[in-house]
Amino acid sequence: MTKQNTFEAKLARLEEIVNILDGESLNLDDAAILFEEGTELSKQLSLKLKEIKFKVEALRAKGADLELEPFSDEPQKQNP
Repeated sequence: MTKQNTFEAKLARLEEIVNILDGESLNLDDAAILFEEGTELSKQLSLKLKEIKFKVEALRAKGADLELEPFSDEPQKQNP
């Protein structure tokens, strides 16, 4: 994954767009282009967060079925 496509890079770009739209006096066409880019980034970031949430929930559900065993410093004996 290239640096531009990471979650963090997309989030940074979205924050940059928000700051530009909040602070600068842009013409309507430029503002519309930035708004469209920001909307697409927001959608991509939301989808990624939902995907990660699903994975975490699936892993937690699997973990609930696991049995914990006490840790022992002694080597386990193998039965022949």
